[in-house]
Amino acid sequence: MIITFAAAAAILVLINLLSIIIAGWRMEPSGKPAPLVRQRPPVSIVVPARGIEPFTAETLARAFSLDWPDYELIFCVASPRDPVVAEIRRAMAANPGVPTRILTGDDRISANPKLNNCVKGWKAARHDWVILADSNVLMPKDYVTHLMAGWHRNTGLVCSTPIGARPQGFWAEVECMFLNTQQARWQYAGEALGFGFAQGKSMLWFKPLLDDNGGIEALAAEIAEDAAATKLVNRLGYKVHLVSCPFDQPLGSRTRHDVWSRQARWARLRRVTFPLFFTPEILLGALPPLLFAVTAALLADVNAPAVGAAVLAAIYLPELALGLAKGWRVSLLSLPAILVRDVMLPLVWIRSWGNGAFVWRGNAMTIDTKVCELEEVVQ
Repeated sequence: MIITFAAAAAILVLINLLSIIIAGWRMEPSGKPAPLVRQRPPVSIVVPARGIEPFTAETLARAFSLDWPDYELIFCVASPRDPVVAEIRRAMAANPGVPTRILTGDDRISANPKLNNCVKGWKAARHDWVILADSNVLMPKDYVTHLMAGWHRNTGLVCSTPIGARPQGFWAEVECMFLNTQQARWQYAGEALGFGFAQGKSMLWFKPLLDDNGGIEALAAEIAEDAAATKLVNRLGYKVHLVSCPFDQPLGSRTRHDVWSRQARWARLRRVTFPLFFTPEILLGALPPLLFAVTAALLADVNAPAVGAAVLAAIYLPELALGLAKGWRVSLLSLPAILVRDVMLPLVWIRSWGNGAFVWRGNAMTIDTKVCELEEVVQ
């Protein structure tokens, strides 16, 4: 029994370390210039927008300042009365040289409000290369170049995970630890091993490929458009690839409720769409190997606190080193934020197996294994 517990702890620590090494090898440091691309075709960038966020003015300014010779911006807004429309118009007036359109209306093709908002933009796109980009992505000047450089002969879709940046307060630091050295790390490690999963923050499509296989409506096959995209691309015999350097998402302030509800929502979506990959997530984080190692130490009558400290050091020091090496957010609050994150991980995993409603951008959604319902919340 002692050997079993000790071996389980060692295996989990080793897997954790390998994921950091693989992700560190796969990803370039934040801010590194994009690789050169030979062809620079015109691109349509479709941005679903709703409401004013703390960094809206800056993310809009970035979108109008891309270093790409020919691109158009298509902003999709469900309601013409949304205050973000005026903000977009101000950005358009300040950047008249960038072809831009604002499309309003809501096409109910799915239970996913973001996908519904994107339909009109996808159909209006003038170019064969289309990027679906969330409005809170902080696009670098070489944003399009990064995405294009990720396209290879066997590629069906190029994406980027969000990297949490500019946190304000402790709970925003916790969200950075979820997004960066946890979720981005595992996603890049998986992609390097041939298990690429789409991420809806930034998605580069070759439009004829998707149009020939059901169009954007095909992404309504799952409650999450990135899950549907992953399954569609794999079914066609292609791969989902990630950019070499993921893009920042400025966080600002977050509350405990914000972090919990967002992580619980994502976990439920993963559980419903990829249950076989989601189930082992209970073994992620420091708690499982820590419990196995301490149990083995107690049974063997050795110094359990020292063993526990060694396990935590073997997990957290490489993780913090990864964040420093890639130029991600690492501060004096990072270690306590990681500890809180790893306490939350099993709780989020357990919560994901229950059904329930949540509100996402003004829409009440219910997720279970059989049905995903959507209804407008009365504002």
